[in-house]
Amino acid sequence: MKMNDKRSSGPWLARYVWLIAAVILTGLVYADSNQEKHPDIEFAYHAITGLGPEEGVMRRDPSDIIKVGDLYYIWYTKGDEFHGWNGTVWYAVSPDGWNWEERGESVARGPGERWDSLGVFTPNILVADDRYWLFFNTAPKGFGEWTKTAIGMAVADHPDGPWKKQDEPILITDSDTNKFDSVRVDDTCFVMRDGRYFMYYKGKQWGLSWRETKQGLAIADEPGGPYTKVEENPVIPAGHEVMVWPYGEGVMSLINIGPEPYWESLQYSDDGIHFRKIADTGRVPGAAGFYRPEAFTDSGKGGMPEWGIHIGYTDGFLPHLERVECRWPDPDSLATSIAPE
Repeated sequence: MKMNDKRSSGPWLARYVWLIAAVILTGLVYADSNQEKHPDIEFAYHAITGLGPEEGVMRRDPSDIIKVGDLYYIWYTKGDEFHGWNGTVWYAVSPDGWNWEERGESVARGPGERWDSLGVFTPNILVADDRYWLFFNTAPKGFGEWTKTAIGMAVADHPDGPWKKQDEPILITDSDTNKFDSVRVDDTCFVMRDGRYFMYYKGKQWGLSWRETKQGLAIADEPGGPYTKVEENPVIPAGHEVMVWPYGEGVMSLINIGPEPYWESLQYSDDGIHFRKIADTGRVPGAAGFYRPEAFTDSGKGGMPEWGIHIGYTDGFLPHLERVECRWPDPDSLATSIAPE
């Protein structure tokens, strides 16, 4: 589940007082941030058609964006509640990234009382072996603050489906309550490196708040797993939303929430495991999915994302989707920032 600091209003608010309070608190924390952002980093937000504000409809937590033929594809959580835990995975296509056509549900919740019976939400996409692999958060019925989540997977031969959902989770929480991912594993994001599949994800530890989530990494030799968590976890001790992409031969990560020096920052890793801050960003997009054309190529030529889709908020409506345009430091400046110390 991803959150950011904006908030909306409507008759449903009374049913989620605790959640709205958390969102408001996040806004207050942001307001107290005194970090000076890099002058060449800027995010601009714009309305899009097809996925914007709609009465009684929630769309949030978009996947990264892929292009197949002449169309861009995106997946996201859709439902009728603010939080999205009981939502399902839907998708849309666009010829230009601005005008979107919703095509339908990709992954439904599971039956009975199983691990995905409440909802399947916060999807992300991996393209590999000429197939499409959807990963998504899952929650069982009776879900509460300390209910454990899992990450599920579905696979298809075409981005329009049909999708075959796996019977068991692809990643689960750690049984040790002292581990950073002992109560939540959420929000996958994929990069291919050295012929292997790097699954970045968010973990929450038993007894800690969502503001203390951290980023982990699990690696597989095949796109469908098995995924093994790395010993260095958590690879970034911050971040409530997982936004990563390949940059050159390394990996960039955009962090929203966390302690210094991670708060609202751009982090870089040469090996995809050991990250260091290279810039302060100021406020970042809300749970953005970016267009990352080199993410699954293992080319060593990844660049900074120019645009993506993130969660937007409009008074009187449930969360919806917006476009975000990104401005970054020039490549020479970035090269200086990521040079070994």
